[in-house]
Amino acid sequence: MKTSRITLIVVLALVVILFFRGCSEYNKLVTLREQVNRDWANVENVYQRRADLIPNLVETVKGYAAHEQGTFTQVTEARSKATQVTIDAANMTEEDLKRFQAAQGEISSALSRLLAVAENYPDLKANQNFLELQAQLEGTENRIAVERRNFNATATTYNTTAQRFPIVILAKMFGFALRPYFEAATGAEKAPEVKF
Repeated sequence: MKTSRITLIVVLALVVILFFRGCSEYNKLVTLREQVNRDWANVENVYQRRADLIPNLVETVKGYAAHEQGTFTQVTEARSKATQVTIDAANMTEEDLKRFQAAQGEISSALSRLLAVAENYPDLKANQNFLELQAQLEGTENRIAVERRNFNATATTYNTTAQRFPIVILAKMFGFALRPYFEAATGAEKAPEVKF
């Protein structure tokens, strides 16, 4: 009788310890998931800042280069398309992130063409509004790089934790899906060719 009571107490103690350890690990996963969601919101925020700057930049350049309508249309369409691509941070998949990156890549490409047009107009390059918008855009591009890096770091911590044993059991049991990472654009590994 005494042995069975001791066995029962030991088993109950182990169950209680495992329960509290499981709760602690679950809460850790929830905290990390929310950090990933927060960092994703920061990424969206800086991309939105860029999208908000584009109409002002286009209007400033339009005043100097009215005959470049095709470029203006491309920039506007790319901005419109990119702002329509949204991702739910809680259900983010690698395909969603690739679609998002592709839309943002179109904006980057269109902005490059717009800034190339601006190079042909010395008066525009000296315009204070244009210079200010260009500086803001450059700063925003830097912010995008920083926020993408932060997102990848947080996603790495979350993904690593969610795949460690025994946490992986809880992660699968409660549906903690792994998060995709931002990756370099195709061809980014090659340095651009500069010709004079």
